[in-house]
Amino acid sequence: MNIFESINKSTSNAIKSSENYIKSTEEYLKLKIFQQLALSFSVLIKLALVGGFIFLGFIFLAIAGAIALGELLNSMSLGLLIVGGLLLLIGVITYAFRKYVDKKILRKMSKSFFD
Repeated sequence: MNIFESINKSTSNAIKSSENYIKSTEEYLKLKIFQQLALSFSVLIKLALVGGFIFLGFIFLAIAGAIALGELLNSMSLGLLIVGGLLLLIGVITYAFRKYVDKKILRKMSKSFFD
């Protein structure tokens, strides 16, 4: 009987250790998920705020540049057309390099996610 009691006690200890390990792992995963979600939302909010202000500043600069160029050329429509063409060219160049930007973003996100 002593051997059976010893095996039963060892089995009970192994089960308790396994349950503690599972609980600890579950808590760790919850904390890791919370950390990643908080980091992601923080980055998105900062990106939206900074990007929004940069976008507004860029719009005002484009309008001011178009007006100044229009006055310089004595043709407001020509100034607007030149600035619009430059913005279109920047958009096409950005579109051409989109895969490079995607790779950079994936590398940076994977470092923060998997560390």
